[in-house]
Amino acid sequence: MTDPAPHPPPEAPPTLEEVAARAGVSRATASRVVNGSDAVRAPLAERVRRAVEELGYVPNQAARSLVTRRHDAIAVVVAEPESRVFADPFFALQLRGISKELTAHDNQLVLLLTEGRDDHARVGRYLAGGHVDGALVFSLHLDDPLPALIHRAGVPAVFGGRPGWPDPETGTGTGTLDTPTPTVYVDTDNRGGARDAVRHLLALGRTRIAHITGPPDQTSAADRLDGYREVLPDGDPALVAGGDFTPAGGERAMRELLDRRPGLDGVFAANDLTAVGALRVLRERGVRVPEEVAVVGFDDMLPIAEQTDPPLTTVRQDIEGMGRLMARHLLTRLRGHPTATPPPTSVILPTTLIHRASA
Repeated sequence: MTDPAPHPPPEAPPTLEEVAARAGVSRATASRVVNGSDAVRAPLAERVRRAVEELGYVPNQAARSLVTRRHDAIAVVVAEPESRVFADPFFALQLRGISKELTAHDNQLVLLLTEGRDDHARVGRYLAGGHVDGALVFSLHLDDPLPALIHRAGVPAVFGGRPGWPDPETGTGTGTLDTPTPTVYVDTDNRGGARDAVRHLLALGRTRIAHITGPPDQTSAADRLDGYREVLPDGDPALVAGGDFTPAGGERAMRELLDRRPGLDGVFAANDLTAVGALRVLRERGVRVPEEVAVVGFDDMLPIAEQTDPPLTTVRQDIEGMGRLMARHLLTRLRGHPTATPPPTSVILPTTLIHRASA
């Protein structure tokens, strides 16, 4: 039996020197282009990029990080447990927006979830370890230690949602961290959207409008409750019931409301999942929607809003767009030169009332 022919040795990966030779530039010029420098004339940079593509050159990330002090990795910190993140489509939409923007700029997403104080400490240590260039943080709760931990880690961050940590002067949840740069966040006009929802119910002739809230320690839920109260300043307090942004929370609150105020004729639910639970209870109780009780949600998460029975009238917020804008703001902050690029500022995105059959 003859011995099998030996396998040829694997080809060595192309080097930066070969890229420079193919492009007809110095190694230093090729290195600057590969590492993202803007200090190379466009024709030369294009030749280097073409050589990289033709040769299939892949930069050594460890060596590149030593030169650029960048890791091309962004931590996405969600202040919720796994059970909530993977069950709520809101998080999938926001993560999809973030992922699209980071991928478009060749950055890796590192997902970090928190379930308790031990997780907060772990996330703080990871960020302080210099593994990522920045952090995108959302679903924060009041008194959450994450903002302070991120600040101490020295990691640039953009927050999803209006900050909720207390203002040192007023004691209300509108403060910013004590940092040389302002806190940057991307949020939705939660108050305005809530006002539109309640005004729509009033325009339908509803006079006993209930509200199922979100978690009281999240600013989005607090803002939606404030919007409801701004339209109904003299409303019956018994028409407000606490929820938690889940279908089960919507069910509990809807039963509570029907037991307390059986004559209610409208419901503004703090999000679509809450509305799903409310509709389920109304159907169980034999209450016709919208003939007897009209229901409006918040989010417009497809296909949830279209597949409820009846299809849900709701306030649309651009969840995926909010994720993309968060990532874009952070990448701008990381790339920009402080004297040449205006720093990103906080943004509040508009909402739109989407009319369907439930109200």
